[in-house]
Amino acid sequence: MVDKIADTILANRATLLFLLAVFTIFCLFSVKQINTNPGFEKTLPAAHPYIETFYEYREVFGSANRLVVSYKPSNGTIYNEKSLKTLKKLTDEIFYFEGVERSSVTSLFTTNVRYIEVVEDGFRGGNIISANFSGTEEQIKEIRKNVIKSNWNGRIVSKDGTQALVLASLQNKELDVKRVSEDLEKIRNKYEINGDEIYILGFSKAVGDVIKAAKSVLAFFVLAFLVITVFTRIYTRSWAITSYVSFSSLIPVVWLLGLMPYFGLGLDPLSVLVPFLIFAIAVSHAVQMTNAWKLEVLSGGKSKRAAKQAFVELFLPGSVALLANAVGFFVIALVDIKAVRELAFTATIGVSLMVVSNKLFLPILLSYCPANIKFSESLNSSKYFEFLWDKLSYIFRDKYTYILLLFFSLLFISGSFIMKDVQIGELSSGVSELKSDSRYNLDRREIVEAYDFAIDNFKVIAEIKGEESPCLNPEVMKTLERFEFFIFQNPNVMAVEGMAGIVKKINQAYSEDFIKWRTVPSNSIQIAQGVGYATRLGNTYMNTECSALPVSIFLHDRKAKTIESVISDISKFKSTMTTDKLNIRLALGNVGVSASRNEVIESSEPLVNLALFSSVGFLCLCMFRSLLISLAIMIPLLLVTIWCNALMVFLNIGVKMNTLPVIALGVAVGVDYSIYLFERMYHYMKNEKLSLSSSYLESLRQRGSASIFTALVTSFAVFMWYFSELKFQQDMGLLLGFMFVFNLIVAIILVPLLLKFFNIRRSL
Repeated sequence: MVDKIADTILANRATLLFLLAVFTIFCLFSVKQINTNPGFEKTLPAAHPYIETFYEYREVFGSANRLVVSYKPSNGTIYNEKSLKTLKKLTDEIFYFEGVERSSVTSLFTTNVRYIEVVEDGFRGGNIISANFSGTEEQIKEIRKNVIKSNWNGRIVSKDGTQALVLASLQNKELDVKRVSEDLEKIRNKYEINGDEIYILGFSKAVGDVIKAAKSVLAFFVLAFLVITVFTRIYTRSWAITSYVSFSSLIPVVWLLGLMPYFGLGLDPLSVLVPFLIFAIAVSHAVQMTNAWKLEVLSGGKSKRAAKQAFVELFLPGSVALLANAVGFFVIALVDIKAVRELAFTATIGVSLMVVSNKLFLPILLSYCPANIKFSESLNSSKYFEFLWDKLSYIFRDKYTYILLLFFSLLFISGSFIMKDVQIGELSSGVSELKSDSRYNLDRREIVEAYDFAIDNFKVIAEIKGEESPCLNPEVMKTLERFEFFIFQNPNVMAVEGMAGIVKKINQAYSEDFIKWRTVPSNSIQIAQGVGYATRLGNTYMNTECSALPVSIFLHDRKAKTIESVISDISKFKSTMTTDKLNIRLALGNVGVSASRNEVIESSEPLVNLALFSSVGFLCLCMFRSLLISLAIMIPLLLVTIWCNALMVFLNIGVKMNTLPVIALGVAVGVDYSIYLFERMYHYMKNEKLSLSSSYLESLRQRGSASIFTALVTSFAVFMWYFSELKFQQDMGLLLGFMFVFNLIVAIILVPLLLKFFNIRRSL
């Protein structure tokens, strides 16, 4: 069957090569259509209850796509004419910024920033800065007093008066975050003059900075290509084979990039690494194919005949290995986050295209190799590798077998204990995709230190049942008062803002500002006084019907443990609620979005691993038709997965949207080594009737050096990601590099040991 396929391909090789060339040119022209705008919506787990709440209320209470701009004048204070006029211009700049929800803009110069004070005749209040501001000394003194009287001191003006904020929400529509970030940088450059400083935070700014840093991925791709090309030349000692390997490995990358627009897929900071992975996997398979072809040529075969023989020899193991890669990538789509699913689909398409490039395109290229080409002796047949193969065969001696099995057993046990400490979500403050010394994270640190203002907002919605003005119900308002107080006791909470707090404050004000009356009144009329004041603040504390009240819980950070502790406290409070008129729903705010992602990833991780190992195990079972052989291949993959999780503990890396795919990618790529090596062992044991140790030695001679070469070179290439500007690319590089090398070690040592332990030779 495989022979007939090979004959058909080579009989029509000119036609096929022409069609593939036309297809490649078509893909090259369509590459420019790729969308590189990640979009906020793609990062949301749409079916999660928190996000359902987010979608329902974001038009009313604002999205999680916030914008925070802090202005720090060089003269050391915001309270002078120059600084305030600059702040006014900055406020106007943000107000008219494309994509901003104008009603959400908040600064000292907007009408939603007010003060209120108790005076002898009752109350006095108004805008902190009056509409007729001209910058006189008297006005500036009055502004300072108004800020101190209000609850905005430390929130919109820094505690020491050296900075002031402009806040806004971006509209809930598809925004070009790259352009938004670039336009914000233009604003920064415009106002950072004469020593003044501008600090900018927000989802779009963060993603824009990630996209900007992601441009370095192209440089790493080019560097990896050069490194792999040079080392391939050293390994093969043939520029002809090197060119075949490099060219045939680039082709599926070109095809993938060209087809992505037609599948509705784009390149975002997460999936931008996929082309490199496709290239690395393609190199691995191309080296195996060209190595098999070269051995045939050196044994006297013509190029066309050698291409056919290499195709026949590697079609089954190569196809199964690539199918395992595709399955490994595809199961990542079980994570219900669009960005992760697009990564899964992109990688799956890339591997599927690799079947064509490696099993069709490369053999055709090899068949056209000139007959008079001269080959130097490659490292594959050098005395160094022969010495290594001889030493590796010692593993079948009983003494070494038991020592190594004990060693790997200890690795299983120790790794299992260590991986228990792996955590879900963020483990550090700031944007984990960027380095701690990136401009964005430095801006975040400056703003957090300057204000009693938390960047990380976990917003819950208190839904109230009732006919007219349900929020005036004393029972409901007292329950909310207890809720706000209870949550504030959590050490991870910096501040809590809600309607109950406003009602308490106004009740105290109406009681001659006596602190004893800072409580929720027992009648609706007095509650209405506080609610009436809240209506002046727009939708900050209530919707129009007063049936939904947001409670903003500001956290010190959005680390996984912080979020879990707050959600746990909310659940505890809800379990003690005695009223049926109130329903507390989670969650809005940037922390609410992070919480939903964490929960989706936590629930998806075991499912992804189960699907991954089940599908790869099933493929091995179909290929070798032996449960024990399949176990011998799968157990080492499980060990690598365990230690990848353990390494994440050592490196303080959490399981999140960026790192969850790494394990699946590592297992999918790692199974290649085991399949390629054992397929030869299986052939020699079953067809040549060789012993386990002899078949192992022969398989190493044929495919061992290619496996070692590709594992080490691709590991070196991904380890270079450590120097990337992207923190998550550094993390992925370390984890993938570790998995590539460890997968090779267990494929060469542990798989044969398990085959001996299971006494596979007897069953064949």
